Amino acid sequence: MNEQDIVIDVRGLTKIYGNRKVVDNFDLKVPKGAVYGFLGPNGSGKTTTIRMVCGLLIPNAGQGTCLGWDVITQSEEIKTSVGYMTQKFSLWADLTIRENLDFVARMYSVPDRHRKVSDALDDLGLSARSNQLAGSLSGGWKQRLALAACMIHDPKLLLLDEPTAGVDPKARREFWDSIHELADSGVTILVSTHYMDEAVQCDFIAYIAYGRKLIDAPSTEIAARVGLHTWRAEGKGLPEIAKALKGQAGVEQVARFGTALHVSGRDDTALQAAIAPWRADPGVNWSEREPGMEEAFIHLMSGAEDNFQ
Repeated sequence: MNEQDIVIDVRGLTKIYGNRKVVDNFDLKVPKGAVYGFLGPNGSGKTTTIRMVCGLLIPNAGQGTCLGWDVITQSEEIKTSVGYMTQKFSLWADLTIRENLDFVARMYSVPDRHRKVSDALDDLGLSARSNQLAGSLSGGWKQRLALAACMIHDPKLLLLDEPTAGVDPKARREFWDSIHELADSGVTILVSTHYMDEAVQCDFIAYIAYGRKLIDAPSTEIAARVGLHTWRAEGKGLPEIAKALKGQAGVEQVARFGTALHVSGRDDTALQAAIAPWRADPGVNWSEREPGMEEAFIHLMSGAEDNFQ
């Protein structure tokens, strides 16, 4: 990763509310055009972290740059080049789609505003609905409008906070197609999510739990870096097998995935010894599989310390 390609470079970011560290000593480097996912449970500090990284929230400690500007002393400059899409629809329900986009464009003093609004409507397939009140839109169409509003001033960095909450699978798929097109054009994108199937859409993932970063790597390398081995069991008697295996030497994780059971551990020899008594059962089919991000995430969470404690 060349330094000239780094859009975000922050070190030691910490945020304290009362006597609790909601973000603790966070480091991050993000290359230009990357889709960077912040994955973690609700309340883990994802949104607070993203806001500090982009100069929208001043940290109690730490330093760094975003888009070449200092995140502490030049936050106003950063804000002009950032688009921010919140989890809750935050545009004006009693204005039309076009009026919403025009209002946002005016706030950013967008040159040639009327043409820019029309282009945004065309790009996201909203032209035919331009005179429809925003409040009457479905979740998927509100999502499209929110994204168009975020991009109206051509930001170099896009922040998405739980962007597909409450929308149907088809709308989610179309939304992610739009996100990848933006990334391909050079826009850098930070995504906060707790959906595992959305995390795989990201180029890089930072797992965050209780204010601390547990791992930060390309999404394709997450499971390998955790170092788990996983066996999948399908067949009869899985609840009894799961109960018996929990706590056995070599077994660090037992989880149901639909109709199958996934048994994982970092010591493959000990893991195979633990499941050996059940592998001879003709009613259960065992197969070794590559551990996925969900197994990795559950494993990481099991060792995290709750900052509410």
